[in-house]
Amino acid sequence: MTAVPPHAAQLDAALQQAIRLHQGGRPAEAERIYRNLLHYLPGHPRICNYLGIALKDQGKVVEAAAAFQRAVDVAPDFVPALSNLGNVLFEQGKRAEAEAVYRRVLASGPDMPDTLKNLALLIVDSGRFAESFPYFRRHAELTYGGAPGAARAHGQTPPYKAKHDEEQREYLKRSEEAGAGATPPFHLEEGARVAGNAVNPDTSGGEIAAKWANRSPQIAVIDNLLTDEALDRLRQYCLRSTMWQKPYPNGYLGAMPEHGFACPLLAQIADELRGAYPAIIGEHPVLRWWGFKYDSQLTGINIHADFAAINVNFWITPDEANRDPESGGLIVWDTPAPLDWTFAQYNAPDAGQRIRDLLAQTGAKSVNVPYRANRAVIFDSDLFHETDRIAFEDGYENRRMNITLLYGRREAAAR
Repeated sequence: MTAVPPHAAQLDAALQQAIRLHQGGRPAEAERIYRNLLHYLPGHPRICNYLGIALKDQGKVVEAAAAFQRAVDVAPDFVPALSNLGNVLFEQGKRAEAEAVYRRVLASGPDMPDTLKNLALLIVDSGRFAESFPYFRRHAELTYGGAPGAARAHGQTPPYKAKHDEEQREYLKRSEEAGAGATPPFHLEEGARVAGNAVNPDTSGGEIAAKWANRSPQIAVIDNLLTDEALDRLRQYCLRSTMWQKPYPNGYLGAMPEHGFACPLLAQIADELRGAYPAIIGEHPVLRWWGFKYDSQLTGINIHADFAAINVNFWITPDEANRDPESGGLIVWDTPAPLDWTFAQYNAPDAGQRIRDLLAQTGAKSVNVPYRANRAVIFDSDLFHETDRIAFEDGYENRRMNITLLYGRREAAAR
């Protein structure tokens, strides 16, 4: 006897049940229902997409990609499945295929924040640092700028971020009164390249490279890193751009590329650093970067390590803001994170004590690099490090600011 197919109402009820199970953290049960529904509705794009998400949530990435591809084969312009297909292809390391899919999504609608961000991340992961900037900046404009279709971030603003934002508004208001023109609520400076050098040439005659090669741990301190014009322009970019969107528990704020920290001057600096210090940076591409800004009443970054080959950290707030010339900089330990530690392990909220236990067991010693404006500290990213005690003057322009560029993959530098 032939089974009678369910009515449309029964199929819809089953779909809603699967969605509830999935949202309730039971993707395996939802998967079974989705597969059963596809028996009656083969190739249904929406159900294929739901199935792909349930499979991905169970770690079945290859099967998820097949489900998303099936949805796209049936409905080539179905954006949710296209976006998800791009994401799983990226996760599988299939960059060229993922990029093609992301570009298909943006061709159907250029102002999709998540896809803009994901495409930018993929471009960076492919070693094409500066090419990602327009996508990061457009993502920031849509997410934080209130443009049509904006996807504003929600959530309570911590008091220290509210304090910073008010200080920045007052600073920008003073700039307007001085004739700089009105500044919109969300604003990114151009951050244009400078005509000449942005990074001062290495005048040490190879001394820094020699110390790097022969020193353990590998740490190089470089003063007068940027030319005067580049330093001033970078400061203005960081003071005037409303990109300080990520609050951290200790009270400092982060500006990430997806917040708009992506300007031509930064690309110029990153490229010229490689040219100035080839024996240190080599051919490692820039894979991550950010700016941090601090409140002198609070603390800095806890002890951690970064998941990269080379860490370039430099400071841009004028020295006059620092109350203690012997402090305010960086403490770098001579012990690296074990190679079998994952990014999550040595950056978890409770990692501090575990790291300090390891440092005590190994008899680790620290190198204290005091704060100086336009000073860079370049070191092996595996080395544990933390912000030294901060004692800066009050006031918006006196907030301590540092820029970090991470070059290369950790495994590429493993010894």
